[in-house]
Amino acid sequence: MYVPKHFAETDVERLRALMRAHAFATLVSVTDGVPFATHVPLLLDPERGPSGTLVGHMARANPQWQAFDGSSPALAIFHGPHAYVSPRWFASTPNVPSWNYEVVHASGAPRLLDDPAAVRALLERSAATFEAGAATPWTLASVTEHDVAGLQRGIVAFEIPIERLEGKWKLSQNKHEADRAGIVAGLRAEGRSDQIAIAAAMELLP
Repeated sequence: MYVPKHFAETDVERLRALMRAHAFATLVSVTDGVPFATHVPLLLDPERGPSGTLVGHMARANPQWQAFDGSSPALAIFHGPHAYVSPRWFASTPNVPSWNYEVVHASGAPRLLDDPAAVRALLERSAATFEAGAATPWTLASVTEHDVAGLQRGIVAFEIPIERLEGKWKLSQNKHEADRAGIVAGLRAEGRSDQIAIAAAMELLP
């Protein structure tokens, strides 16, 4: 990923926080010499390995997992909030349209999880993670063992020991204070959730 110095985010805890908050990632690898992408939720085990380990699953009918041999690289892209930046909001001129965003790239070599107990634990953990906060959370216990077995046959579980972690927080750090203030005001006036999130992140800049 192209990361100019002033946009580089190296705080590992901030990177991990974005990965947890925006767990629906784009997983990219190469299959038969062609880039292949799957959009899939990934969970982070921060204590497993120097940079942590990602775990997830996909449909067995998806051919991407066939390249998960533990040595072929893959890239998981976690998209945080993003927002268009209008030249109308700058105090200075000239300026051009731009885009502010937060994103994390995690790369490593995926390998398959074959142990049925580990696969079941992953499914249980996934449900617990994404059902958190529900008044009556759905759990795997509500499904018969026969159906759970069928579910597990239809998926492939995998893990990705993270070998490289990159963060890019493009938040107009290269602009003057008056321009940043105008961008924040413009984003807040527009009022959509991603715009508010980017404005809040810009306000936290030193």
